[in-house]
Amino acid sequence: MAVIAPGTAVPDFALKTAENEEFTQADVASGTTVLVFYPFAFSGVCTDQFQIYQEALEEITADGARIYGVSTDPRISQTAFCNSLSVTIPQLSDFEPKGATAKAFGAFFEPGGMTHRALVVVKDGTVVWSWEGETPGELPGVNLVFDGLKAAAAA
Repeated sequence: MAVIAPGTAVPDFALKTAENEEFTQADVASGTTVLVFYPFAFSGVCTDQFQIYQEALEEITADGARIYGVSTDPRISQTAFCNSLSVTIPQLSDFEPKGATAKAFGAFFEPGGMTHRALVVVKDGTVVWSWEGETPGELPGVNLVFDGLKAAAAA
């Protein structure tokens, strides 16, 4: 399954924040949102990815964009992951039903039963840019996030 294509309306979905609040399509209905789908908290590539994104966070959010990590990890694991790295990027759990949102966005890696590595940029409820790694082990540089933000600015 390929990651959701630009021009597609955001599907219905429900994720959980660290505070156990729901995060749904209504939360991406206005403004620009970057969803960072990643396989597992504490894995090597995911650690590198979020440290790089944290370093660029001010630039990523400078024009009002929001960025969130999304994985099938439970909320407590995501929180521990961010705390251990001093990462302030909010995390959204796709734990139960496992991978339902990742599947809706075409970002689920069925052979591993986990979130695939993908980036999806949403503007006003519509996907304006997306990227999917060839493998879950591929590290998407922050340049890809900026490519997505440029697409959002042009939309």
